[in-house]
Amino acid sequence: MHWQVYILLCSDGSLYTGISTDVQRRFAQHASGRGAKYFRGRAPLRIVYLEPGHDRSSASRREVAIKKLTVSEKRALLVCAQNQVAALAKTE
Repeated sequence: MHWQVYILLCSDGSLYTGISTDVQRRFAQHASGRGAKYFRGRAPLRIVYLEPGHDRSSASRREVAIKKLTVSEKRALLVCAQNQVAALAKTE
């Protein structure tokens, strides 16, 4: 099964990191209150980062590694990912 690591931007400006085999389904669960307790009192706004290509074990390890980052390090990760997408778009 293919797992993805994802980061969500929340209504309070925080970043939530998780893993799933179906990120859209998991986002809908978070938005409807059936997801993580983290979303009590805050709502997920959008998916800001996706990292595909993991098995369950490597996705869990990567999730823990991202959760250990500071907020500024997480934001730098997002900027780096956005720059990679922009560079790929220019080559197509």
